[in-house]
Amino acid sequence: MRRHALRDDQRERIEDFLPGREGHAGGTAADNRLFTDAVLFRYRAGIPWRDLPERFGDWKIVYQRYSR
Repeated sequence: MRRHALRDDQRERIEDFLPGREGHAGGTAADNRLFTDAVLFRYRAGIPWRDLPERFGDWKIVYQRYSR
């Protein structure tokens, strides 16, 4: 497990609070785990959104989802 990632048990505790899950109104997110890992990485590293590594996808999409 990476330092910035949540363990499976931690992720399960917050899963029902995340937007974009199946069976709820709105679009279904491609990967909630990747989104939470990106947000945690950003805050732990103390970097601006634009400096998110490419492995998390387009920083604009991550920021847009975070701001909602």
